[in-house]
Amino acid sequence: MDLDHEPATRAHEARLWRDDGWTAKVIKNGDDDGWAVEMTQEGEDEPALVGPWTMGRDKKNPKPLDSAAFITLVKTASEVLRRHEQQRHALLHKNVTIDSGSDRLRIDLDIIPDEYEPYAELSAHNGFGEELARVRVQPGFKLSRESAADWVANNFARPS
Repeated sequence: MDLDHEPATRAHEARLWRDDGWTAKVIKNGDDDGWAVEMTQEGEDEPALVGPWTMGRDKKNPKPLDSAAFITLVKTASEVLRRHEQQRHALLHKNVTIDSGSDRLRIDLDIIPDEYEPYAELSAHNGFGEELARVRVQPGFKLSRESAADWVANNFARPS
């Protein structure tokens, strides 16, 4: 986040609610005659959540935003972002545990998705969490118990 960037001013309007780093904006649903609400976190260009919004009593205009709806929307959008981050973490960080002699080793694969030169790092940790080895590998390296055991058996030499 840009530290020179002024926080957005608070707004509590029928179709625009801005508070606590989030903006809820009720918009016309392009697909039909209904309405949608988009939730955007401060500093982001794209909304974290876009969903249908309730019609008002006149069945023409949207229901006005209010504090309770805004709180619910913030919780929902935050959960969407949290799940997205968990999924991204699961794609980029994998580990297996293997037995090696009298020690149990945790082998980690951390993918670094650099735009120009992506790579991965393979590391081994003993039962106390101490790092025993670390090597750079191709980002497509397939970590399995078998590939981890082979790496350990080869004295942590960089896999080909």
